Amino acid sequence: VQLQAYGGGLVQAGGSLRLSCAARGRTISNNAVGWFRQGPGKEREFVAAIDWNGGRTRYADSVKGRFTISRDRPGNTVLLQVNSLQPEDTAVYYCAAARGSMLTILPSDYQYWGQGTELTVSS
Repeated sequence: VQLQAYGGGLVQAGGSLRLSCAARGRTISNNAVGWFRQGPGKEREFVAAIDWNGGRTRYADSVKGRFTISRDRPGNTVLLQVNSLQPEDTAVYYCAAARGSMLTILPSDYQYWGQGTELTVSS
């Protein structure tokens, strides 16, 4: 399966964007999906995750209340609505599909990774 993340761009602090992650090749409707990010000079970190049917979600403390993860009914597209953006949110955002259906925050549990979409927040 190939994952394509898109929707990034340049936005001013306080602004919003919607990032999308689309699956190609086979369905990911039975897989948990997560978003991770890697900022300049930083290690990749967990941002948000959603289980296979969208019933459970989890967020990093740094984005809780500002970011919302969701998936469409077929389950092959996962969205990350990012609001109240701050300069420290600047990063390349990656989506990934887990090996299983249950929500996980561990990068090692994710099997398929997209190429990333760059989000830059100006102050």
